[in-house]
Amino acid sequence: MLVAAVLTGCTTMRTEPPGGPAPGPGPQPPAAPPLLRLDAVPFAELEAWTERDPRPALQAFSRSCAAFATRPDDAPLGGVNYAGSAGEWRQVCGKAELTPIDSPEAARAFFESEFVPYRVVPGSGAGLFTGYYEPQLRGSRTRQGPYQTPLYGVPLDLVSVDLGLFRETLRGQRLVGKVLDGRLIPYPARAEIEDGFSVAIPILFVDDPIDAFFLQIQGSGRVLLDDGTVVRAAYAAQNGRPYTAIGAILIQRGELERQAVSMQTIRAWLLQHPEEAKQLMNANASYVFFREQPIGDASLGALGAQGVPLTPEASLAVDLTVHALGVPVWIDTVAPDPDTTKPDRTFRQLLVMQDTGGAIRGPVRGDVYWGYSAEAGSVAGRMRSEGRMIVLLPRSIASRLGASAEFAGR
Repeated sequence: MLVAAVLTGCTTMRTEPPGGPAPGPGPQPPAAPPLLRLDAVPFAELEAWTERDPRPALQAFSRSCAAFATRPDDAPLGGVNYAGSAGEWRQVCGKAELTPIDSPEAARAFFESEFVPYRVVPGSGAGLFTGYYEPQLRGSRTRQGPYQTPLYGVPLDLVSVDLGLFRETLRGQRLVGKVLDGRLIPYPARAEIEDGFSVAIPILFVDDPIDAFFLQIQGSGRVLLDDGTVVRAAYAAQNGRPYTAIGAILIQRGELERQAVSMQTIRAWLLQHPEEAKQLMNANASYVFFREQPIGDASLGALGAQGVPLTPEASLAVDLTVHALGVPVWIDTVAPDPDTTKPDRTFRQLLVMQDTGGAIRGPVRGDVYWGYSAEAGSVAGRMRSEGRMIVLLPRSIASRLGASAEFAGR
């Protein structure tokens, strides 16, 4: 694990026999497979490319371009660095601004002329896509009546350490904790925070602890206050503890069948087992802290990891140790139909990498942002599908990568 490597200062150890150094290196283990490979493909291989409307993705990409504009030209975009630096995206961003947004054909022509598709081939395993959305909760600014469950703001003693400031090889990695007697120690886990072992101050109170739990999983949501106003509880920080999927625990216990697990079935189990619900939720030590924000444009979501509003069915959360924010990506998978009586439907769509999440790990792993509605919640809560991912890179970057390129993890 990364943390173990940080604490010990090394990742491997070689021992010598009692008589001194071995006479030679001996057989070497095979090289580790690459984390991913990028293979250039023509747009013609993107099934349904000419049938889908790329305008939402173009609008999302333009918002990402605004984030690129704040960065120096030589700033790497991140991940394993296949996406180059911010300066290499300036030209395509300029052309995006000149592309008419009222024409699907013009938007499609923009992507075809400025980008080269690259299929993401993982070193091992299959691709997995899930979904998330922005739920609505009922709340109050004061603890009263049914509003007893706090949504906490960022604790004053929460410390986030950017490990890349200490070692280049750890760029993009963070540790979160608090300082005690001059030492950085882990921040309290969910159960401890729920029991008051934190200096966090509530920003709002909601009427349902299960709703509050799922709000943390989604990352942000809207809260209808008792005075009739609606505000956003937006992701602000996390306690640094690993995320544990309570659905997996229910499968291990035999409480739910694997194929039946969804947000809806987990919620139903929690409601049916009130005496066990808190203990099960506390098994997920990860805890999210919020900040209050105005809703703004009601058609858009909260700010994602890139600092731009999320666009329904055009924003994707990815693993930032692999990918870079702002990169357009075509995904080919299936998604649940909003009508639970109907079968899954094909989902082939151009999105933009604009967010991340604690459970999003791997080179072909994505979380589709579905928006804000009961229908969005129905789809997002049930989505768990294998699929493929194709990233779109500016032609200047593609000329450097060539037809194929491999990348190792850090």
